[in-house]
Amino acid sequence: MIFFPNCKINIGLFVTGKREDGFHNIESIFYPLGLNDALEMRESSNNECSFSLSGLGSNGDVTPSMDNSVMKAYSILKQDFPTLPSMNIHLDKGIPCFAGLGGGSSDGTYALKLLDYMCGLNLSKEQLFHYASLLGSDNPFFVENKPMFVYGRGEKMKEKSLSLKGYYIVLIKPNLNISTKEAYQNVHKTSQPFDLRTLDVKDIKNWKDYVANDFEVNLFEKYPILKETKQMLYSQGALYSQMSGSGATVFGIFDHKPEMERINVDKDTFIHIEKLEI
Repeated sequence: MIFFPNCKINIGLFVTGKREDGFHNIESIFYPLGLNDALEMRESSNNECSFSLSGLGSNGDVTPSMDNSVMKAYSILKQDFPTLPSMNIHLDKGIPCFAGLGGGSSDGTYALKLLDYMCGLNLSKEQLFHYASLLGSDNPFFVENKPMFVYGRGEKMKEKSLSLKGYYIVLIKPNLNISTKEAYQNVHKTSQPFDLRTLDVKDIKNWKDYVANDFEVNLFEKYPILKETKQMLYSQGALYSQMSGSGATVFGIFDHKPEMERINVDKDTFIHIEKLEI
């Protein structure tokens, strides 16, 4: 059976302080996109689990190890459901890695959903949230996959009434990888972040005046290509542009389908365009 884990963007990302547990408190809006991976599971015939990987990142960015979020999801459920059968698992990556798009988080949460469906675990939404939170801060978002205002370390969520349906989004990830650890090393908290709970799509043309990603300050200085990409998207008519998450993807939101031949990127750059459906 195959499920298709999708990705998300951050609309705004404010770091509001460091926590006693070593994490940072953030505020952001997570918005789901259609760009996806493909996750396939089959019950193993030899009582052993296997995991294989193909697609983007399979050349070394991500390794098919038992530390992958998909296998972590299997292990977490196996602890509480010892009769969970062994699985042959294959993940085909369409979402770039180290991109700030939540691809790994989505894979882990969708693994929980797929195992629940295939094995008849009948997990409640609350149980799925619990297991997803054990995998990582962003994972619970993909249980419901709706626009959400997120806070805390990213695990607390409130549904946000925000629809970009009909707009186009362009994702551009230069050929560089930024780990979450690297991004947080020099980030500084926002003293007075804009209240993203009041964000209204009607004034999207003005978002650039008050919606920001706190990681951009240092990462744009370290990786000028990111700043150049953002400027290029604005020059091509984007209503709003921002780096997603901790990078390295920069997105632009358009009220028309942009002419892709006018968006100049290197041959090793990942680029994706889609019309938003939510």
